[in-house]
Amino acid sequence: MEAVASPQRQSPDSAEVIGSPGTKASSRNAGVTLAGCWLMLLPMFRKVWIEVRSSLWFVPALLVLAAIVLALTLVELDIVFAKELAAETWKPLLSAGAEGARGMLTAIAGSMITVAGVAFSITIVTLSLASTQYTPRILRNFMRDRANQFVLGVFVAIFTYCLIVLRTIRAGAEKDDAGFVPLLAVAFALVLALVSIGFLIFFIHHVATSIQASSILRAITEETRSAIEALFPEELGEDQEDAALAELPQPRKWHPMAAEATGYLQHVSADGLLRFAEEQDAVLRLEQHPGEFVSPGTPLVSADCALDDESSEALWKFFSIGDFRTVEQDAGFGIRQIVDIAMKALSPGVNDTSTASSCLDYLGALLCQLAGRHLASPFRAKEGKLRVIAPTPVFEHFLAKSLNEIRHSAAGNVTILKDLLRVIRRVGTASGRSAQLEELATHARLVAEMADHTIPATYDRQQINAELDAVRETLRMTTAEVPRLTPESVGVAWR
Repeated sequence: MEAVASPQRQSPDSAEVIGSPGTKASSRNAGVTLAGCWLMLLPMFRKVWIEVRSSLWFVPALLVLAAIVLALTLVELDIVFAKELAAETWKPLLSAGAEGARGMLTAIAGSMITVAGVAFSITIVTLSLASTQYTPRILRNFMRDRANQFVLGVFVAIFTYCLIVLRTIRAGAEKDDAGFVPLLAVAFALVLALVSIGFLIFFIHHVATSIQASSILRAITEETRSAIEALFPEELGEDQEDAALAELPQPRKWHPMAAEATGYLQHVSADGLLRFAEEQDAVLRLEQHPGEFVSPGTPLVSADCALDDESSEALWKFFSIGDFRTVEQDAGFGIRQIVDIAMKALSPGVNDTSTASSCLDYLGALLCQLAGRHLASPFRAKEGKLRVIAPTPVFEHFLAKSLNEIRHSAAGNVTILKDLLRVIRRVGTASGRSAQLEELATHARLVAEMADHTIPATYDRQQINAELDAVRETLRMTTAEVPRLTPESVGVAWR
């Protein structure tokens, strides 16, 4: 049983790397179904989509294509309804000579490309400011901001529209040749120019708002909450408790499959792994979870039977590896971003206690959400038969990631130490499980120890004691489990 339940990697003499030279092909190679092929392609499509949505070119490129289609369509309508548009009824709105139309379109096109350049410059300055003021890990959040991408695309699209329409204007060379001026397309260019003014004002307001710490923290928290909602309690197969397994796992010889690329594990196709294990009549054990850094030779997944080269290649496609971490299957990355912002705020060069307090508020909200979730068993089965052993994160891991580093940087900061205890108390209120309450009590003791060594003033120590009393009452712990500070400082300097 221990050989199955333990996610520890096997030693080289008890494991065989799949796909390495000398490996014998297994005869148990089931045919890959059409659904299996689709599940194998999902990680690749997801990786491409993540890269595309965080780029500054995708949405503007779509809008430029739409502008080209719109310009050609309106010019064609001008040709079809030339007589109707030249009627006396429409002359006050649509009448324009070739030179006048050219002049107006040239002015609009020139101003749009200038504004687009300014907008791109503002975006780059914003990215640089966010990177230095908060953390480089939030740059992708700014780059994939749909509002920024759309506004930049609108300016470039209007510029393209004017160029297309400008190309179709033709002045009459002779008396009998009236030339051609697409009245409807030219008039619509004027409308687009007026609309772009509104987009410019919105863009400036949006950038000024999105660079604020509260807006950044809220965006990260909302994305992380969505990831938690999707990951827990959504499970891979049926969640099987140890005693409820229909087939008790026996000690096995595991055959690990090594990674073929360097980067962060971004996505694992859960349904694909379960289907693959069922087709191969095998048990798979995940050795890494999303967010882990891997390199060639790092075991990604182990099978309880040897797989041939074709099957091992198919299995590797259920994993997506990239240059950066993503939140979709790695809720800890959202917590990591908020902690980084708090650490930067508490650094001696910044010393922004208010931003650090806001970070703790949002971390507390995420921990409260996690405290009420059932984190699944590592055993996954289908139709009562064990198929996948998937290591799942535990609440203690998220709690430590959220509080430890901030506590280390909060030496002597009464406000942050009190906020840490308030977060612990709030999470304790949301949780009713004894194991979680004991872990929260452990962190409360660590905060008390930090305060005891770094807070000399009696008044400040009384405030910390008041928070400790509230934590003790919420967690239903004794004074021995969550001790109070002595009235006077113990006089030990924190290093």
